[in-house]
Amino acid sequence: MPAKRIVLYTTAGCPHCKRAKAFLAREGIAFREMDVGRNPRARKELERLGARGVPVLLIGDARLDGFDEKRFWRLYRA
Repeated sequence: MPAKRIVLYTTAGCPHCKRAKAFLAREGIAFREMDVGRNPRARKELERLGARGVPVLLIGDARLDGFDEKRFWRLYRA
């Protein structure tokens, strides 16, 4: 199974974002981080998604608002 493209929307002070980044790094899963606090394009993308906060993970065509390892694996392996 080819790896799914992962995009993680974050902000610098978000503890859940830090947990998500640490998890992805620990599992060796490549991802692209989009810091909505520092990157206006990332902020616009997040607004377009209709998200109300971070973290938001795009896992291939699926979306995970917030972070939960079990939900992540379910979407990643689907």
